[in-house]
Amino acid sequence: MIIITGACGFIGSCLISRLNQNNFNTIVAVDEFLSKNKLKNLNGKRILKRVQRDNFFEWLDEWQQEVEFIFHLGARTDTTEKNEEIFDRLNFSYSKKIWNACCHYHIPLIYASSAATYGDGKNGFDDDMSPENLRPLNPYGVSKNNFDKWVLKQKKKPFFWAGLKFFNVYGPNEYHKGRMASVIFHAYNEIKKNGYLKLFKSHNPCFKDGEQSRDFIYVKDILDVCIFFMHHRKNSGIYNLGTGQANTFLDLADSLFSVMNIKKDIRFIDTPFDIRENYQYFTQAKMNKLCALSLKYPFLPLQDGIKDYVTKYLNDGKYY
Repeated sequence: MIIITGACGFIGSCLISRLNQNNFNTIVAVDEFLSKNKLKNLNGKRILKRVQRDNFFEWLDEWQQEVEFIFHLGARTDTTEKNEEIFDRLNFSYSKKIWNACCHYHIPLIYASSAATYGDGKNGFDDDMSPENLRPLNPYGVSKNNFDKWVLKQKKKPFFWAGLKFFNVYGPNEYHKGRMASVIFHAYNEIKKNGYLKLFKSHNPCFKDGEQSRDFIYVKDILDVCIFFMHHRKNSGIYNLGTGQANTFLDLADSLFSVMNIKKDIRFIDTPFDIRENYQYFTQAKMNKLCALSLKYPFLPLQDGIKDYVTKYLNDGKYY
């Protein structure tokens, strides 16, 4: 059995589809199973068992001999949430219990870290950098960094483990995420509705309007790396998972208008005050560590990822 926490979520549900495509059908989906919108992500997928998040460890104690791998992708991901207790409970404490269970039952583990651990990125985006030296900008990033720090201090470890620092992931099955959905998702819907796209003005003199940049990575590339590590099961550590290539929001807009066959119309607005102070102007994963392993690289360029996302999923509201 393969366990996926956060199974109803964006990346978790896509991973189930990819595993099903590879004939892995004994999937144990762990989540809250409360949101009807999120539950749509599981439609048509082959799942052996659904386990409520709060009941998972009791279930694992009974079935641990049947478990061959855990993907721990469940987390509270709202970067605007200020309640630190929520992140401590759902991201940090729950992840520690996952880790300890994997140690106790000798189960290999992949867990989701985040590029939010790098904060404003002024010290770069190097996954060899000690988490002790990172200064995240919000409680979500702090919770992910706290777990990375805790992991590296542990004497007891699963025989294989990997923490994957996801950069700006986009792709199908993010319909339910609201404000936390990708820029590509929101931009597509805005262009479709209004025929134009609003982008944030730059409030940083080092960047022109629209030249704020992100390392956007298509979810299908994330899945490739997860499957690679599931079979690889060596070289444990914390890895960046981006493309290694930053793209501007103007690049993103050009690709969307082109694939949607709509004349480009961009309008700049002020960045909202509630995110302006901690707004990131540039992210770009240093990918040397992951690229040193024998996996497929480079990943899909932004233009190609947007084309796949729009034509195969967004245009018809389809799921992966």
